[in-house]
Amino acid sequence: MLALLLAAATLTDQMWTEARPVYDATLQHPYLKGLADGSLPKASFKFYLVEDAKYLRAFSEALEVLAKKAPRPEWAATLRKHSTEAIEAELQLHRSYGIGKHEGAPAPTNYAYMNHLRQPKSFAEGLAAMLPCYWIYWEVGKELVKRGSKDKDYQRWIDQYASEGYGATVRQVLDMMNAEAARLTPAQRRRAIDLFVLSARYEYMFWDMAWRREQWPPSPDLRH
Repeated sequence: MLALLLAAATLTDQMWTEARPVYDATLQHPYLKGLADGSLPKASFKFYLVEDAKYLRAFSEALEVLAKKAPRPEWAATLRKHSTEAIEAELQLHRSYGIGKHEGAPAPTNYAYMNHLRQPKSFAEGLAAMLPCYWIYWEVGKELVKRGSKDKDYQRWIDQYASEGYGATVRQVLDMMNAEAARLTPAQRRRAIDLFVLSARYEYMFWDMAWRREQWPPSPDLRH
């Protein structure tokens, strides 16, 4: 029976099963708990927004690269739409909080995550690596909206990712991933799952980075 259930599971089912411990730990992180109960320091929230604005530039670029590799024209069109309209909507949210375009190096964790997305990958691998950014935010949004937030700014952030409109966007990418799975060998499926889990870990680390307001260590003085 277990073998039959595993055989019937979609690729995204398998991805979520393996990443579930990371997601469960994410929900317990003090950053997300602080969003829900309103205790999150404003400095950590602003730090997150600034770093997210930097991250989204890389995410948008990665979507454009992925669209060029898409095996179906309609998938390419969808991904290009996500790279413009969806990203612009999130950046508009940032601006509504008074966060504009920020220059300067991203924080260490953000830098690593951005480079992870930029690594050359096949279409399936690239989609798998980007999927947690879509999916985990939706799941977090749906969970936190049940709790509500005492802070109106935090509630607005939660509502953005719990919305049906955002959910429809996520479902598009989930359907794309499962359709592409039919063309993958077992080894390619395994690679896609591993990339998904790795990106899920980066998502956890991103919130942890914001909570700690992570900084680069001081540059060494090479004169000594």
